[in-house]
Amino acid sequence: MSIISTDLTKAVELLNNDELVAIPTETVYGLAGNIFSEKAVKAIFETKARPFFNPLIVHIPNIEYLETIVETVPEKAKLLAEAFWPGPITLVLKKKSIIPDLITGGKDTVAVRIPNHPITLNLLKQLEFPLAAPSANPFNRISPTKAEHVENYFKDKIQMVLDGGACKSGIESTIIGFENGEPIIYRLGSTPVEAIEAVVGTIEVKNKKEVAPEAPGMLERHYAPKTKTILTTNIAEAIETYKDLKIGLLTYNDILNDDAIAYKIVLSEGKNLEEAASKLYDALHQLDQQQLDIIIAEQLPDYGLGKSINDRLQRATK
Repeated sequence: MSIISTDLTKAVELLNNDELVAIPTETVYGLAGNIFSEKAVKAIFETKARPFFNPLIVHIPNIEYLETIVETVPEKAKLLAEAFWPGPITLVLKKKSIIPDLITGGKDTVAVRIPNHPITLNLLKQLEFPLAAPSANPFNRISPTKAEHVENYFKDKIQMVLDGGACKSGIESTIIGFENGEPIIYRLGSTPVEAIEAVVGTIEVKNKKEVAPEAPGMLERHYAPKTKTILTTNIAEAIETYKDLKIGLLTYNDILNDDAIAYKIVLSEGKNLEEAASKLYDALHQLDQQQLDIIIAEQLPDYGLGKSINDRLQRATK
């Protein structure tokens, strides 16, 4: 029996009872629970097999809620919140003691965002607590951008996936922390660096940390298919190298024909980085189901959302 449903009332009931519900956002589906329920938060970590040192993102209904959970908001954080919320920007801010250490990996900061999805915004407004909601996939696996992806992962482990259709942005939020009041990018994501710099000026990217990461998505291997995956700037050469294997191909816009290719997906024939980002994870899910020997992925142009897509592909191939 499918656990996919559009019943918002049921989702509210489950969350109020400390159960988990997978929720849609504009980025990816999240595995959501009450941040103040130890049972729910532990269940998130256990269901995902996620290490407890890896912090969770807290989803809130509006900017006004920030003062309930954080101590201070730097001026540049205010500018970013006003420019991009609701939307795929997560801010890492000094937390108030009301936020459990379990959420933050024991750190004194909390990652917060307002998701830009009508169903989940409506859900948050009906709850008396924010939601912790990391991506709804087992730790290190491909993030889900459709309700079916979540059901395939967790059919026997959670009671409901709240169906909000395919995720529009398709890759996780950009995470920004603050050091001495200055913003630092901890995770590249659906809001391009260039858009952020237009609001706050030049920004440093510090997005890899294996021990005690400041934010989700900093670990070297992440977002990975089960199938061995390589990233290349020379598709033809890679195909020649692996021509004796069953090859799956993921390209940006090049519709390459070669008898060695068993299955191929083009992210955007029109060279549109937003379209490519929105299709990335679904493409990886499809390729991972083809019983391939190897997936060859093409590196995208390294600007705008291309930087974020390349970041995901680099981590998928580690």
